[in-house]
This record gives sequence, structure tokens and C-alpha cells, in this order.
Amino acid sequence: MDYSQFLNMGQELSLLAVIIILFVADLFMCTDRKDGKGVLNTPLPVILLTIHTLFGIMPLVCPCAEACMGDVCVFGGMYQSNIMTIILKTILNVGTIIVFLTAHQWLKRPEMANKQGEYYMLTLSTLLGMYFMVSAGHFLMFFIGLELASVPMTALIAYSKNSQESAEASAKYILTALFSSGLMLYGISLIYGTTGTLYFDQIADKISSCDLTQIAALVLFVGGIGFKISLVPFHLWTADAYQGAPTPVTSYLSVISKGAAAFVLFTVLYKVFAPVIDNANLIFFWIIIFSITIANIFAVRQNNLKRFMAFSAISQAGYLVLGVMGATPQGMTAIVYYLLVYMAANLGVFLIISATEQNSDKINISDYNGFYKTNPKLAFLMTLALFSLAGIPPFAGFFSKFFMFMAAFKAGFQLLVFIALVNTVISLYYYLLIVKAMYINPNDNPIAAFKSDGYTKLGLFICTAGVVLIGIISWFYTYIDQFSYGL
Repeated sequence: MDYSQFLNMGQELSLLAVIIILFVADLFMCTDRKDGKGVLNTPLPVILLTIHTLFGIMPLVCPCAEACMGDVCVFGGMYQSNIMTIILKTILNVGTIIVFLTAHQWLKRPEMANKQGEYYMLTLSTLLGMYFMVSAGHFLMFFIGLELASVPMTALIAYSKNSQESAEASAKYILTALFSSGLMLYGISLIYGTTGTLYFDQIADKISSCDLTQIAALVLFVGGIGFKISLVPFHLWTADAYQGAPTPVTSYLSVISKGAAAFVLFTVLYKVFAPVIDNANLIFFWIIIFSITIANIFAVRQNNLKRFMAFSAISQAGYLVLGVMGATPQGMTAIVYYLLVYMAANLGVFLIISATEQNSDKINISDYNGFYKTNPKLAFLMTLALFSLAGIPPFAGFFSKFFMFMAAFKAGFQLLVFIALVNTVISLYYYLLIVKAMYINPNDNPIAAFKSDGYTKLGLFICTAGVVLIGIISWFYTYIDQFSYGL
């Protein structure tokens, strides 16, 4: 075996180095941990992950990025990397950095003093698993990455061990994850049984729309990956997991894992199931309609803000999968761009939810009545993020939805785009319910004014800049678009 092939996995090796450094720091250097001031509750994790991210984007900042990087294919094609996978990994890295900023104040709580290191290890382990998923060229590599991302996530959801809600959410998550993994494995076994290979590039030539076993494999694969993206009807775990998990974990669950799974879904459809793409389009046509519509209906009924964001995430997942329709390069561009914008807006909301929860223990929408009177800056920033999620111009969310609709429309799904547009109007209503609570609803005892720590302020600055600038500056979309055609 040529072990030099590992050197081509630069981002994975770099992230593994970060995990090892933090593990050693937690093992040997964390003194005085009872007051929450251990070495891992310093900027060290954020600094290391930032250095890792800068190392990873080196091929992207090269004037001739595509020529410098090229396509990497090692271990017989099980691991594949190109500029598009690097872009997505970079987006996941930035999102994880923001999540770490969100978690800082939570980790300072006395009950978390001895559990800081485990939080960072588990979170980065899930990120490493997503790396393997994104760069997989073989179903075995993909499944290993999927499980590496899913199992530590179960521990993260149950991180508040004294919370009954957290334990219940973790149990529901792992049981549903096991069921979905079983579905996916069965589908993969059908693919192997009918084609004799698990390499993505070799399967497409042996897939036929006349083979019912292969169609069944497609359905089972969609069922397995639908769990990760929280698509209806695979969404039943989402609201309970979002509510029960610690808020920083919920923010990570809502964006980072969803991004990797959506990218892999497109890649597998584009490379593996291309001959039966019409069958896949029929499946996703109804999944998208049900995901957006059902999530919008149930979001209106929520009072707990984290459950509200869960149904918002299910709806956003429906919009995200619009880019999968037809498996076109333009759809891939729309998916990656949508993930970038969604990350900025959604994490911005969770930063404010987390800061408010840590300072007041308030988490219901009704608790935010009159929030503008005591915390006007946070209310304003939350409004910007919610407007972006709703797709209101000129914020970035409007442009991400526009490009997603345009990709689906050009792929020939005009009716689906129309239904999605109608649901966008409905989503505007329930996002504005939070704005109405903050600015209009009366409250004699609003959430007391509080000051956010420096970590929260930095995270809010990054997210707000993303919400405002990513849509206006066209460079982001055009840069992603130039590499989507090489898939």
C-alpha cells in the first residue's frame, strides 16, 4: 500500500491534527477547570480551526485555482477531491467556527466546567465524518463518513446529562438514525448486488430504469439521506432533537450536517443514479412539496423558539433540495450558495437565542415580547437574519432562493417552483411573528437588558456581514458557479 496517498487528504489530515492538539491540551493542560476557565474555554479551539480553514483555502486563493489543485483521486477512487469539495468544506469550517463562538458562554457554566474538551472533540469528529462524506467516491467511504458524523452527534444532543429533554432527544435521534442507516445499507446492498461494484463512477453504466431492484435501491438511499437533511416524512426526530439538545448543538445540527448531506445527495444522483434521474425527480417532487408545506403549517403553531427553528429548518431543507431536481450544474451552484447564505442567517438567529438563553433562561417566542425595548441591537440583528431566512430583498436569502428557483425552473419544474413561491409567502408570515413579538407585542416584564460577550459579538458580526453582503456582492455566486461544471 502506498501510504503517501494520505498526503493528498490535506484538509482531513489538518483537521485530525487540530483534534489531536485539542485532545492533548485537554488531557495534560486543563487545570483550574472547576471555574470554567480551562485551556479549552480560551480562544484556542477557534484559533486552531481558523488556521485549519486558512490552510484549506490555499488552493482557492491561488489565481489559477483549478490548475493548481486539479482533481485528487486516491485509494482507487474511494477518496475524491476537487475545488467544489474544498469550497464546501470551507463553508462547513466557517460554520463550525461560528458554532464554537456560540458555545463559549454556554461552556462557561459551572456544570460544563469538566466537559469542555469532550464538546470540541465530538464536534470536530462529526466534521471529519462530513469531510469523508463530501469526498467519497465509493459507498463504503460514504457510509463510514456518515456514521462518523452521526454517532458523536448523538452524544452532543445528550450533552446536558441532567436534562430529561436532552436524554429523550438523543434517544429519538439515535433510534431514527439507526433505522435510516439500515434503510440506506439495504439500498447500497441492492446496488452492489445488481452492479457488482460500489464505486460511484462505475455504477452509472450499470444502472437501468427498467430494473426495479435498482429503483428500490434509489428509494432506500433517498430515505436514508432524507433523515440527515430532515425531509418529510423523515423529519419526525427534528423538533424534539432541536428542543432537547443544548442550543449550540442545535445550531450545529441545523446547518452543518444538513449541508454535507445535501451536497452528497446531489453528488450521488449526478454520478450514480443519472440513468434513473427521472424517477428520482418524481420522488423529490413530492418530498419537496410536503417538506415545505407541512413545515410551514406546523411552524405557525410553535411557541418554543427552538422547535420553531426546527420546522423552519425542515422547510429550508425543502428549498435546498430544489437544486437537486434534474441534477444540473446550475443546481449544484445553487445548493452550495444556498448553504452559504443559510448558514449565515440561521447561525445568526441561534447566536441570539443562545445568548438570551444563557442570560435569562428564556426560550419561548412569547418571552421575546418587547425584546426591542431592552435589547434593541440584538432585536435588529435578529430581524435581519429572519428577513434573510424569509427571502426578503435585499438580504442574501432573497438571492439564494432566486437562484434555487431559477435552477429548478430551467430544469423544467415550473409547477414545483410556483408551489415553492406560494409557500415562501406563508413562511414570511411566521418569520414576521417573531419580529412582531420583539417590536409590537406588549410586555410589562420583558427580557432584561444584557451585554453579550466578545465571542458572541464576533459571531454576530460574521453572520450579519454574510446576510447583508453575500447577496449584494456577486463574486460569491460567480466563483462557486465556475467550478460546478467540473463535477
